[in-house]
Amino acid sequence: MGFIIWVLFGMLFIMGGIYCINSKKEVAFGFWADAKTTPIEMKNIKAYNKALGKLWCAYGFFFILLGIPLLGEQNSPLIIITSIGVILELIIVMAVYTIKIEGKYRKK
Repeated sequence: MGFIIWVLFGMLFIMGGIYCINSKKEVAFGFWADAKTTPIEMKNIKAYNKALGKLWCAYGFFFILLGIPLLGEQNSPLIIITSIGVILELIIVMAVYTIKIEGKYRKK
């Protein structure tokens, strides 16, 4: 049951990424929590949204993979892989966004 819920959350990230990639809006999607209050100024909004969507899809895919230990027995020590893996994955996603995506597309 836990793995099914885990996969559903991963699919939400992937669906959000696909929506971001296919969006025809001329508004840059936000990454951080205050994205709605702070307007984001980007050079190429469509390319930025596509790169952000790919990032969210990759995050969702690896999020689902990190949930595989949930298929094991209850109280398995392998859940540590999931816990530490998600933390490391989030740090990597934030670094990729800040260094690569935002650095490439933000207006200076």
